[in-house]
Amino acid sequence: MKVLQIESRDGSRLYGAMVKKQAEIRRGGRGTFSRAGARWTHVRYKGSIAMKRAGDALSARIKSPNDGDEARLLSSFLGWLDRHFGKRLQSINIQYH
Repeated sequence: MKVLQIESRDGSRLYGAMVKKQAEIRRGGRGTFSRAGARWTHVRYKGSIAMKRAGDALSARIKSPNDGDEARLLSSFLGWLDRHFGKRLQSINIQYH
């Protein structure tokens, strides 16, 4: 399991913007992430990303029964964050459990 602490550069609420962007992508018939509440899944990789707000920061817990899928899920999520919110991010801290 990997836990990410994500902080926005401007102190804005990042989770709401992420949900809005994911919904916009899905409405267009694209996207690899699906969302059910605060839990996100990827179309190809087993596992999930559970997110919760922690003040101005966001905590994301990436968990998969398969180590390879967990690494790919992490990579895919980091890429998605960078593409859509890179300019708004201050830092991402990864903790390995």
